[in-house]
Amino acid sequence: MNAVAIDKRAVAASFSRAASTYDQVAELQRQVGSNLLARLPDDLQPHSLVDLGCGTGYFTRALNARFERPVLGLDIAEGMLCFARTKGPEHAAWIAADAEALPLRGDSQHLLFSSLALQWCPDLGRALSEARRVLLPGGCMAFNTLVEGTLGELRGAWEQVDGYVHVNRFMPLAQLQVVLAEAGFARWHCEVETHVLHYPQLSALTHELKALGAHNLNAGRPGGLTGRARLRALTAAYETYRQVAGLPATYQVAQIILYK
Repeated sequence: MNAVAIDKRAVAASFSRAASTYDQVAELQRQVGSNLLARLPDDLQPHSLVDLGCGTGYFTRALNARFERPVLGLDIAEGMLCFARTKGPEHAAWIAADAEALPLRGDSQHLLFSSLALQWCPDLGRALSEARRVLLPGGCMAFNTLVEGTLGELRGAWEQVDGYVHVNRFMPLAQLQVVLAEAGFARWHCEVETHVLHYPQLSALTHELKALGAHNLNAGRPGGLTGRARLRALTAAYETYRQVAGLPATYQVAQIILYK
């Protein structure tokens, strides 16, 4: 993502609206976040930790259970934070915050955890600079993000219909690796997972994206409602991807660990 392509206010508003429906359809999000959590070193015992882009607080609770420590939940979407507060954990603190301008002291955190949040940052390099600033020496940041190739089937189908931007753009892996290499961390590791979900029909996918708050947030998207003729054309184009299991939707997820 870049500053031209994404509007933070639109991101915050979209995810705030999705707070009450997000957990009902977030199976993939729980899976890739659990995979990230499993990548943390077994001997890691952080005394101060943050769930950055905590959303409904699912992984805030998971971090609290694993480390038996209070967790600070940060998110740009006030609606998500309001929902998270109702779920706990009891000792969590919830703060509205921008990953590119963290309201945290330098050298104050042992662990920053962030699952499927930083792809919505206009400037990932700035977010990583902030993360490095607030981490203690020897501290760890674990995050995952979507990269180019995600929802490629939906993008390809729309390209057969019109020239508008209908699908969120994600950073190419090569560009992500450059950003990671230039972020100033002592060492880092990046591994990409491919997840393919299947849907009985296109509407099941589009309804899920809306319920997640992750539908099209890019500049260049069409205004107003999509006409019936374009929807019929999109459905026909997407049907060319159909497999035995259903209509595929591919997600490319980079799982990253960095050490200060």
